[in-house]
Amino acid sequence: MVTLGPVCSWGDFEADQPAMAARVRQLFDARRHKTIATLRADGSPRISGIECAFGSGRLTFGSMADSRKLADLQRDPRFALHSPTIDPVEGKESAWPGEAKISGRAVSLGPLEGEEVPPGELFSADIEEVVFVHLDETATTLLVEWWTPAGGLRVAERA
Repeated sequence: MVTLGPVCSWGDFEADQPAMAARVRQLFDARRHKTIATLRADGSPRISGIECAFGSGRLTFGSMADSRKLADLQRDPRFALHSPTIDPVEGKESAWPGEAKISGRAVSLGPLEGEEVPPGELFSADIEEVVFVHLDETATTLLVEWWTPAGGLRVAERA
């Protein structure tokens, strides 16, 4: 079993940082397809497309049966999930919404269920870190906000 730092549910993060959680969720909900990184058996990274959902205080995502992604998560539950990427528009950089990342451990909730759902497994995220990257109002400084259950919210600026 892989040992991580302290983890929490989406609901716990949302209760601790409601404004950041709203911005992060808005970025994830902006488009249907996200990107997830998992670890292959040899330890190298694998990037896959994925969909996810927020509800009942949880962040959930699924994986189809017999997929490489499912094998990765069953072997090593660590993941990093990235919001859809939106390029800043030249001359309108201050309107760029930013991007978000969530990392942690995937916890199996059992088989995917539903009439038109292919066989697979549903996971809930035990969250270790949430990151929100965006520009300040003048679009001259990159702000990196990151939150962990143990460290709380921190901000770094990059000019």
